[in-house]
Formats: sequence, structure tokens, C-alpha cells
Amino acid sequence: MSNTNVIIQKASLLPAMFLVAGCCVGGGMLALPVASGASGLFPSLFMMSLCWIGMTLSALLLVEASLWMEEEAHVITITSRLLGPVFKVIAWVLFLYISYASEVAYAAGGGLQTANWLNSLFGLNLTKDFGTVLITVIFTTVIVFGGRVVGRVNSILFTSLIGAYFLLISFGADEVKPELLLKSNWSKSYLAIPLLLTAFSFQTMVPSLTPILKRQTKALKLSIIGGTTIALIIYAIWQMLILGIVPAEGPNGLIEANKLSLPATEFLYEHVSGKWVVPVANYFAFFAIITSYLAMGLGLFDFLSDGLKIPKKGWGNLILCLLIIVPTSIFATQFERAFMVAMETSGGYGDTILNGMIPVLLIWVGRYKKGYNHSSFRVPGGKPLLIGVFLFFMIALGIEVGIQTNLLGSGSHQAVEKIEIQTPPVVE
Repeated sequence: MSNTNVIIQKASLLPAMFLVAGCCVGGGMLALPVASGASGLFPSLFMMSLCWIGMTLSALLLVEASLWMEEEAHVITITSRLLGPVFKVIAWVLFLYISYASEVAYAAGGGLQTANWLNSLFGLNLTKDFGTVLITVIFTTVIVFGGRVVGRVNSILFTSLIGAYFLLISFGADEVKPELLLKSNWSKSYLAIPLLLTAFSFQTMVPSLTPILKRQTKALKLSIIGGTTIALIIYAIWQMLILGIVPAEGPNGLIEANKLSLPATEFLYEHVSGKWVVPVANYFAFFAIITSYLAMGLGLFDFLSDGLKIPKKGWGNLILCLLIIVPTSIFATQFERAFMVAMETSGGYGDTILNGMIPVLLIWVGRYKKGYNHSSFRVPGGKPLLIGVFLFFMIALGIEVGIQTNLLGSGSHQAVEKIEIQTPPVVE
């Protein structure tokens, strides 16, 4: 490796790693304890580890496929070349669904907090819709400047996220009740797998990492493994904190939050005595949401440029920017439950197929049908690994189908038509 490549790799690796971790550690984190609260800490950590392994492997497979392309190519181009027009259409639909659903969720969640903060700081009376549009415009504009700028901005935000995270742990550690952590129910722990996949969902921006890291295979591998490992550690401690503070049962418990489609932090203030836990948790949630918005938005920006053949310069940048801002703003401001609905379904359908099974198919066809073996990067394990990963995501898809079928059959999806979330008072 030349000295220039070494410098590029070292300069870009940490921001790229933070970009991966930031994309993972987002809005889905607020739903993790809610989805796994009934099963308890140890079952949830086991299922989380399985999902971490599966999603990390699928991302590495996607890196291998992207390196087969001689030019910068996104999921649409890669899928079209290797799997044909039918899978190209499937990739189009699923990619747009995952990306826009995630952006809508993050914009809706971050918009409410932004409006609350501005109102508290300046004595204004701004609405959640104003905050949603504001952060959508600001952070989509950042994406226009490219992956390197997004990486630097995201590094600052992710550092702030980590700072808020450690403050939250320090303030909340004394609130943890050990007896809550010892409770476990393995029988239904697998039901959390679809949402746990969302917690490690970042594959939509993997093709964007390839040009950012100048196709350096070692840097790509380290950024993905390192980024997902950071996310796993953060999640594990987060689970211990929330599951140790908020009980599963009861009127303000995690099971109730799951029924009402509320994030984990919503009932946190009901179970803590320290005055700083909830404000710090809100700051942490904001940074988690915005880092994910940037990472997911970067992948969507490049995807639209590749799929619609819109150049990323001049008027092309403006068009791509509007294609993200307008739909995201409309859905995030017009649908009250945009945040939780997106989190509930994107992992079960989008991540299992687009981010799970399709990368396996790309590698199977590329390696064993079309003879793409010239890449300097190859995921080890051969056909047994590919079959194992594919079966894992098939099982996850079956779990999601079963969950949705039961919901439709019981009519529980109609139990709550609209929830007015009570924001805890701001601590001065």
C-alpha cells in the first residue's frame, strides 16, 4: 500500500466508523427496550448478538459486491447487473421504503425535541412541525456537500452523543434495580428480532463508504466491524440501564409502552428520582436521531443520484435535496405515529430482504455464476456461510409475517388510534 493510501485510510477510517455506528445508534435504540422488555436483559442480549453478527456479515458481503464494480455504483446498479431487472425493481421499492421511512421517523422524533428546546431557550411557541421541517432542511443540506463533510459533522454529533450517553449512565446507574435485570422470559424473546435488525441497519449507505475510503479494503472492513461493535456495546449498556430502571409490567412499564407504541424514554421519568436523568436522556435521544438521519440520508442521496441518473452537482444537487426534503417533511408532519410505525416494520420487511437476503444472493450469483473473483476483498466461509446467513434472514422475515398476521387477526393495531405524548417538564 502506498504512503498516500495509508494517509487516506487513517484520515478517513474513524469518521467512517462513526458514520456506521451513528447510523446504527439511532431512533431504533429508543424502541429496543420496549420491544425486548418482556423477555428481559439476558435473552435480549443474546438475540441482539445474533442480529449483530447477521447484519455485520451482510454488510461485508455488500462491500465485496460493491468492489466488483469498477466505477462508483449503488445498490440499484449492483443489483441490476448481478440479479437482473426483477430484483432491480425489488431493490428500488425496498430501498426507498427503508430510507424514506427512516428519514421520516428521525425527522418526526428530532423535530419535537428541536421545537421544545427552541421554545425553552427563547420563549417561543414553535410547533413540532416547524422543528421537523427545520432539521430536515438543515441536515439534508449538509448531505449535499458529500460524504467527507457528512463524516466530519457526524463525528462531532456522535462525540456529543457519546458524551450524553456516558452522562446518562453516570446519572442513571444508581437508579438501576438489580432484581429487574435478573428477570427473563426466553419463550418469546425471538419476537424482538425484526426490530433488533433495525438497530443494526446501515447497509443502505455501505456503497457510499466505498468512494469515501477510496476502495481501501482494510479500511472498509474495519469501519464496518468497528462501527457495528461500537453500536453493540452502546446497546448492551443501554439495555442494562433501561431494563434495570423501567419495569416490564405495570401501567408505566415497558410492556405498556410497547402496546401504546411509545419510545423507551417516555416512561423513564416515572421511575427515577434524580432530576438530571430525563434531560440527559432527551439530549442523548436527539443526537442518536440526528446521526442516523445524516447517515441514512447520505445513502438515500447517492441512491437517488445513481437510480435516477441525476448528477451530484449544480441543479442536480438541488433536485436530489428536494427529493429528500419534500416527502420527508410531508409524511413526518402529517402522520402522528410516523416514528414508531417506521421502526416497527422497516426491520421486519426491509432489512430482512434488502439488507439481508439480497446481499447473499449478490455474492452467490457473482462468485459462482458470473465469476467475479478478482476483488481484493472476499468474505470467508464460502457457500455454508452464505446459506446460514440467508436462512437467518428468512427466519426473521417469517417472524415478522407472523407478528403482523397476529396483530391483524386480533385487531390490536386499532387499540390506539392516537396517543398524546406528555413531555416531562424541563429541568432548569
